[in-house]
Amino acid sequence: MAPSTVAVLTGASRGLGQALALGLLQAGTRLVTVSRNHDDTLAARAMEAGVSLQQVQSDLANPAAAERVASQIVAGLPKDAQRYLLINNAGTVDPIKQACDLSNAGSIAAAFSLNVTSVILLTAAFLQAVKPLQADCRILNISSGAGRRPMPGWGVYCASKAALDRYTEVLHAEQHGVRIVALAPGVIDTGMQEKIRGSAANDFPHVERFSHMHDSGQLSSPADTAARILRYIERDDFGTIVLDDIRNYA
Repeated sequence: MAPSTVAVLTGASRGLGQALALGLLQAGTRLVTVSRNHDDTLAARAMEAGVSLQQVQSDLANPAAAERVASQIVAGLPKDAQRYLLINNAGTVDPIKQACDLSNAGSIAAAFSLNVTSVILLTAAFLQAVKPLQADCRILNISSGAGRRPMPGWGVYCASKAALDRYTEVLHAEQHGVRIVALAPGVIDTGMQEKIRGSAANDFPHVERFSHMHDSGQLSSPADTAARILRYIERDDFGTIVLDDIRNYA
């Protein structure tokens, strides 16, 4: 039986990505995930739900690996689904340093490769695959409020997420017949937040504010945020607002 929905999700092995993957395990869905690690829990849940799951292991911070994965995924996409989703969720906040200390070209390049280059490669492959199909096609790029306002110590993260936002706007302007959104997900209690709270104050001056948000219970859970995002993707007006924020919705 042909799936009604084909979903491709990156960064699916932990945090928000894992929660999104679990939420996508619905009848009639074929889910393809991309992450560095195989997720045994996700595999077991997919089997219980009777959902087709393909886990692709790859480090999308490596451009050559991202290029291979893009080709691999597109080659295996069913052609008879009613809806196709691409959720570009994988990302990194590293390196967290003041501008004067951003001197490691490798770490900077890896961040841009993961946060921007892999998105562009996967999106190009996705667009080529769905262009001849008569289907509802949607792309969700997980962005950040950091791409829309400066945050000291996050020069690379802010710049890469701003690039992601502008790229999403270009996709929309090119009118590929696909609905496209860059969505800020809010502040979520994930490993990324733990890493942020572990930053040195001289690298990230706002570290105490983020620690206070955690200690006072102001962080959203991955499961709650994922549920809100998946409801958002289902909206009839998805794509009307190209740069959006999940906190604008109940």
